[in-house]
Amino acid sequence: MKYLKDRVDNFFKWVKGTELAIIEEIDVSEDPIRPHLDLDFRRSHGRQIYGLEYDGNIEGIVCIAFTNEIPHTEKELELMSKNSFLEKNSSIMIPYTVWSRKRGAGKEIMKKAIEHATKNMSQIERIVTLSPLTPMATHYHIRNGAELISINSDTQNFEYKINKKKT
Repeated sequence: MKYLKDRVDNFFKWVKGTELAIIEEIDVSEDPIRPHLDLDFRRSHGRQIYGLEYDGNIEGIVCIAFTNEIPHTEKELELMSKNSFLEKNSSIMIPYTVWSRKRGAGKEIMKKAIEHATKNMSQIERIVTLSPLTPMATHYHIRNGAELISINSDTQNFEYKINKKKT
């Protein structure tokens, strides 16, 4: 029983000590969902890479695009994020790939990315994923509180609720 308690305590200790950070470099071949998207794609036209940092290590990664429409394909993601960036009218945050290097980091980075958007990005009205059409993706997003809003030919979109405080 003590072993189990110690494992739970250690898990919560590292989770509480994590911070969300914008990162410039990643090994895209680690991405289990979209390893074919190069670093330039992930950093251009308002797209960003966030890391979940703990004790000097990146334990989870999420790549995000900002749009004003909901994409159903990678090509739409590219075009919509470029257009929204050029027109400076992004209202939707699109997490399009997420992975973890440590158990629990995937869930934690999504939580922290949503909190970040809620607190620091007043223009963001919605958070909608561009997820692969797999049972693993479905289970991950539903388990983390998202709602399935569309199923497309190769992808699916889940929406995470955000609670913006009215000022």
